Amino acid sequence: MLILAKSMLAMMIGFITSIVFGMILIPILKKVKIRQKVSIYLEKKHKDKDGIPTMGGFIFIIPTIVSATILLLLNKMEWGENIFIVMFVFIAYAILGFLDDYLSIKRRTNEGLTEIQKLAGQLLISLVFFYVFLKTGNEPVLNIHTLGIKIDMGWIYGIFLLFILVASSNAVNLTDGLDGLAGGLSAIAFFAFGIISYGSTWVSGNEDIAIFCFILLGSLFGFLFFNSHPAKVFMGDTGSLSLGATLASIAILTNHEITLIVVAGVFVVETLSAIVQMVGIMVFHRKILLMAPLHHHFEKKGYAEQDIVKGFWIAGLILATAAIGFGVWI
Repeated sequence: MLILAKSMLAMMIGFITSIVFGMILIPILKKVKIRQKVSIYLEKKHKDKDGIPTMGGFIFIIPTIVSATILLLLNKMEWGENIFIVMFVFIAYAILGFLDDYLSIKRRTNEGLTEIQKLAGQLLISLVFFYVFLKTGNEPVLNIHTLGIKIDMGWIYGIFLLFILVASSNAVNLTDGLDGLAGGLSAIAFFAFGIISYGSTWVSGNEDIAIFCFILLGSLFGFLFFNSHPAKVFMGDTGSLSLGATLASIAILTNHEITLIVVAGVFVVETLSAIVQMVGIMVFHRKILLMAPLHHHFEKKGYAEQDIVKGFWIAGLILATAAIGFGVWI
């Protein structure tokens, strides 16, 4: 019962804080003209979204950081190396996403940081992650507890870690194309990993990681109050890169890297659809989908935006439930 009480309280703190912060931030974003520029490929369908404030990821980033810091100071959470890694990745990727958004807005295009600049930033973050990870007694081992698989990867684990962080952050970034889509799927994923973290009793600070997940879950609910259709604000790369990387870091620390594939199944499919589209154009000189990622394909097929989002949320919830069963119960 104590775990349930902690989870609900953490979620409520995140929710209330993000609602209040969102009401303050959105008018400021409008005033300083931090606006979304819709892609030329979506202007007809998403014309009404042009000019909506972006960088709304701060609506769940700042409240989560503030709430977690207050709980740490009150000794309701314990400061440890693993919670440091999670919060470091969360903040570092938010900064990287902010720079990308800022340059896009400044240039009045959808082009922010170059791919090389993004990769360099992500490489630096992953190196810090890997250094702290090893220094605090963690082993560079791929450990799938349920299947009894344990593979010592040595220094290659650092490359593996970078790959997961980059893949997960970019997957959420690709999915962030419809009102409430990435935010809702992320909320489902962090709910799943909150439960999975509580069950990862072999991990130092597992309960504190779980509480962080529930704080972020509440903050995401607050963000969805503003981001659900019709959206009043978008999370931007500030939010999407941070969410994806943080999800990956928690999966790594709790030894649930494979479970992440299931929890983030919709994000994975969205990414694969973009890859398939690229391969189709480059190799076969034709489009496989009407438009990539997959949610835009369904838009082109005539499905309503709200229906696509609800369908993807349901798929995400089913996969998250299966992952909880696999990662905790079975």
